[in-house]
Amino acid sequence: MTTQASTVAEHGHVLDSEGGGRVAVHHFAPSDAVHGTVVVGAAMGVPQAYYADFARWLASQGWQVVTFDYRGSGASTPTTPHQGLRGFKANLFDWARDYEAVVDWAASLQPGQPLYAIGHSLGAQLPGMLRNGHKLSGLLGVAAGSGYWKQNAPALRRKVPFMWYFLVPVSTRLFGYFPGKRLGAVGDLPNGVIRQWRKWCLHPQYSAGAEGGTVRQSYDNARFPVLSLSIQDDEMMTEAGILSLMNLYANAPRRMLRVAPADVGVRRIGHLGAFRREHVAGMWPKLEKHLRNLPQEAAA
Repeated sequence: MTTQASTVAEHGHVLDSEGGGRVAVHHFAPSDAVHGTVVVGAAMGVPQAYYADFARWLASQGWQVVTFDYRGSGASTPTTPHQGLRGFKANLFDWARDYEAVVDWAASLQPGQPLYAIGHSLGAQLPGMLRNGHKLSGLLGVAAGSGYWKQNAPALRRKVPFMWYFLVPVSTRLFGYFPGKRLGAVGDLPNGVIRQWRKWCLHPQYSAGAEGGTVRQSYDNARFPVLSLSIQDDEMMTEAGILSLMNLYANAPRRMLRVAPADVGVRRIGHLGAFRREHVAGMWPKLEKHLRNLPQEAAA
């Protein structure tokens, strides 16, 4: 059942994050926010602008929606002349701090109302590392699994050894960052981000295994409900990889649901497709329904 559409106002902001980070956020504010607030956590290398149509539609259904770019990506990329990403200091721990800053800000929009995260791929991995995860009422993961390379989809699994053992080490030494746009892989990323992600993807237990200690404990501390949608035709994530990520949230109520293109009346969804405008009549209402019922569905 869909809410009567609200008028949506949009505002851009820049938040300060720990360690000197500057995080560009975009707030989609409905005239009548009746359900709560949603933070959209982006996939690796995907700018927040990619989620704008979905965020605008979700806000029209009565949700406050906040999108953002991690430092060193999208609208949070440094603009100092001649700098860009060359030598820019950021890693995935910094990106978790950026996520925290956004969660803190989003929580102030409607105090006392539910605050959910929709995490696309990486955007559902980082919440397990948040120190303010207690502010989240739940996490809806979309095409989000472990990046461990042996759990990648078959076609991708054949390619990633070249990326991790040659492309990333060589290109980051040459350019001082990962020039993914010109290489046709992931997108431009800070050196520290891609190198740390490489370490995670080469470990069977992903981030918790590669980092151990504090990261593993942080996932163990997560208690917010987790509902993860496994996309049947995802060309990157496998069902095994999605279950592997969910198992890191060992003490949280959690559940995985498989979604086939036919379930939402389309021929293809894929890893990135769920947030494309073409899914406004099928996938988007499904995501909104899952948000409303997330705690109950995760515990089912």
